[in-house]
Amino acid sequence: MLAAALGVAGAAAVTTTAAAAAGTARPSATGTSGAPGDAVAPAGSKAKRIAEYHGWTSHADWLAGAAEGVRAESGARPGIVISRPLGSVDYTDPHTGTKAAWEYATWTSPVRTLSVPATEAIVSWNARTPAGTWIQIELKGTYTDGSATPWYVMGRWASDDGASSIRRTSVDDQSDDKSSVWTDTFSIDDPASGLRLAKYQVRLTLHRKPGTKLTPTVWRVGAMGSDVPDRFEVPASTPSLGKGRELVVPRYSQEIHKGQYPEYDNGGEAWCSPTSSQMIIEYWGRKPSAKDLAWVNPDYADPQVCHAARSTFDYQYEGCGNWPFNAAYAATYRDLQGVVTRLGSLNDAEKLIEVGIPLITSQSFLKTELDGAGYGTSGHLMTVIGFTADGDVIANDPASADNDAVRHVYKRRQWENIWLRTKRYNADGKVVSGTGGVCYLYFPAKPTAAQRRVLTELGIR
Repeated sequence: MLAAALGVAGAAAVTTTAAAAAGTARPSATGTSGAPGDAVAPAGSKAKRIAEYHGWTSHADWLAGAAEGVRAESGARPGIVISRPLGSVDYTDPHTGTKAAWEYATWTSPVRTLSVPATEAIVSWNARTPAGTWIQIELKGTYTDGSATPWYVMGRWASDDGASSIRRTSVDDQSDDKSSVWTDTFSIDDPASGLRLAKYQVRLTLHRKPGTKLTPTVWRVGAMGSDVPDRFEVPASTPSLGKGRELVVPRYSQEIHKGQYPEYDNGGEAWCSPTSSQMIIEYWGRKPSAKDLAWVNPDYADPQVCHAARSTFDYQYEGCGNWPFNAAYAATYRDLQGVVTRLGSLNDAEKLIEVGIPLITSQSFLKTELDGAGYGTSGHLMTVIGFTADGDVIANDPASADNDAVRHVYKRRQWENIWLRTKRYNADGKVVSGTGGVCYLYFPAKPTAAQRRVLTELGIR
């Protein structure tokens, strides 16, 4: 979960995602076994769901919410925009000290009852924010005991960080007596108590400079709720033997960017998340423009990786590993969508690869737990680009010496365990947390019929 730039238990200073993958903050869930699309389960077992993603993205979805000052637009890519602001609000940017007035309007989703009462929830969104605009994303829920959470801020986001925009940021120190927000993840404080999040709503607040006609456009907002059981080891999945496929995905190393732009998470050695995101964005044929890259030192190779790091940087967390910020960055490119969810097994990943959708996974491991990696990490993103005929994982690993070294083949059994488990031992022998199957999915606004079928099967529409 979360997005913490974390230390390593090995040779490479790999990176990040989860305040809790470090094992210091986030409580792990307890619950049941999983199912395809939701969790790993032994062959022949009757599995139960442990994760659910739900998104609002169609014109009907936008009309179903409570709109105050926003308008739902139809067309090829339905979304919401500011129609008539409700008024203005002052916001002092904690990262620049700048106080400014902003016009605003809101959209609040219908109440969503989780099919999986959750110990964790992650909200992700797709939007365009012209310079001088930004959005705030909030989550409010009802616990299984009938009480309500406060409105939690899950992000204040703008695609750029220029003089006329706010600094994109998570918000610390949000908690009631029952739950907390850790950077990008809502978490029940004591899952062992049995308390869960039963229902939730998402609220979007769109902001713009007063007196302008500018507006953010939001095309998608959704939340993934999950109750992943505490587990040091997951049952082995059965590979789709003989169905090996490898997608042609660009290879970028974060390591060649060491020392570059240390103001963004200490430079490239911590850029696994944006480097992985950039690989998939370019797989889909999108790239930043020459204008976008004009700020990058022309002596640097792969300037688009530097741009991705800057564009995903969370000024509060001081890192580039905020999961929803990466998905939102991907969706700033023409006709791309991005979501953060949890998958249940490598069989789910195989289905995505089969229809041409690579995925970005979050895992943590000791050097001895992943043959061929050559390092250990408390949180690292890699890009799954295929499977061998025997079912082993083909991954673009950004923690490689150079671009040519990025492609790796990792043992299936090792991979699925370091990705799907929620508990592990670190190099000091302490019990710490794992990420429980978190992944980013980036895909076209208009998927093919086969892609749509698989995404729907995995709960994404």
